[in-house]
Amino acid sequence: MTPSHRIETDSLGSVEIPAEAYWGVHTARALENFPISRRPISVYPDLVDALVIVKQAAARANRDIGVLDPQKAAWIEEACERIRAGEHHDQFVVGVIQGGAGTSTNMNTNEVVANVALEQHGFAKGSYDVLHPLDDVNRSQSTNDTYPTAVKLALCFSIERLLAEHSKLRDAFSAKGVEFADVLKVGRTQLQDAVPMTLGQEFHGFSTTLGEDAQRLRDILPLLWEINLGATAIGTGITADPNYAATVRQHLRDLTGFQHVTAVDLVEATSDAGVFMSLSGALKRSAIKLSKICNDLRLLSSGPQAGLGEINLPPRQAGSSIMPGKVNPVIPEVVNQVAFSVAGADTTVTMAAEAGQLQLNAFEPVIAHSLLQSLAWMTGACRTLRVNCVDGITANVDRLQSMVASSVGVVTALTPYIGYAAASSLAKSALRSGRSIVDLVVEAGLMSRERVTKLVSPARLSGLEAITAAIPIVDLEEHA
Repeated sequence: MTPSHRIETDSLGSVEIPAEAYWGVHTARALENFPISRRPISVYPDLVDALVIVKQAAARANRDIGVLDPQKAAWIEEACERIRAGEHHDQFVVGVIQGGAGTSTNMNTNEVVANVALEQHGFAKGSYDVLHPLDDVNRSQSTNDTYPTAVKLALCFSIERLLAEHSKLRDAFSAKGVEFADVLKVGRTQLQDAVPMTLGQEFHGFSTTLGEDAQRLRDILPLLWEINLGATAIGTGITADPNYAATVRQHLRDLTGFQHVTAVDLVEATSDAGVFMSLSGALKRSAIKLSKICNDLRLLSSGPQAGLGEINLPPRQAGSSIMPGKVNPVIPEVVNQVAFSVAGADTTVTMAAEAGQLQLNAFEPVIAHSLLQSLAWMTGACRTLRVNCVDGITANVDRLQSMVASSVGVVTALTPYIGYAAASSLAKSALRSGRSIVDLVVEAGLMSRERVTKLVSPARLSGLEAITAAIPIVDLEEHA
């Protein structure tokens, strides 16, 4: 009968490990100690990939400088490649929230890599006399340099994925800007009628603001490429060969394509969490501005009868269990909630960065979790907003035309010609009577219908047609 367990031992004693598990005694301790989040680190595939890439780079470097047998290095690299290909991710089981500054995550990785390699070459799991998780897989390393390096690498992967979806969303808004280029509407400030614009200008503005936020996120990437591999415990490089840092950096570059640099001051770099705050701040900015756009979409589509009703969002699901026919703006709403979560995560990251003491920040696990979750949720939010909302938005053209025709904001375009006082009087008359500004201007004898119609054309009202000549002033006494 095949045994159901194997025994592994550490300095605290012996522990029974399920026979099928690729993790070992140190992971078992963490599972007992940190039953907090009920979410394993494998919920972040980018983090799993980053962890094994760091181990792969370390194995190559240790081989090159002569401190690891080439065969062992090859076995470690093979195991890492299999994990990067998607195998055994379910074996990364320690909780995302853990004490120990990420030690449990590093131990989990060392054990899985070792046991995958052992099994692949015909040895039983736990045969650490052949390949050891710490002496071999973790050679020249400490959690304090491998974990933050892996977290930064995972964040780079996640940012690139977010930027790809972010770009598609920006393009979707831009396409709507082109589609609605000739649709005139009333602009608003402080929720009150302002001056006319086009719906295309409004949507183009959404696209532009997304582009600005994408650049802020892109600016963070080179900051994340700075690593402290070779620092080991506190930055002094104890247990690592002097040539290790430069060698492992080059292998990490080869494996990722990123231009990693080794921090100038490894003691400072091992305790510093500033880059995580920079990323968190940029991510919060992006989320809050996206949330504002979603607020606008909900306002513009409100109704459909008793609201603004300027645009139609694609109907995605029934909006009420009691009101037949009601459809809610559920896609913008879910994006709003993602933004709220990102803003809260930024506070968590800030507090965790501040709480580090002396030569190490022990709270990087919650920093990693907060940022990776925010990036994953933002990526999903951008995709669902594009696919399930923006791509299907339509304009209520007739309603928009009617609102512009009766809007007193149109009179603003005439103030250079008839003066503020006359324009104000006309605005009051239009509000009181509900009649169009054009008719009132013509009846007052201030301008011909042809002239005023040209001045309040969509191109003029929206600023698409610039006024380059001198503006003639109407003699009001002449028309009195």
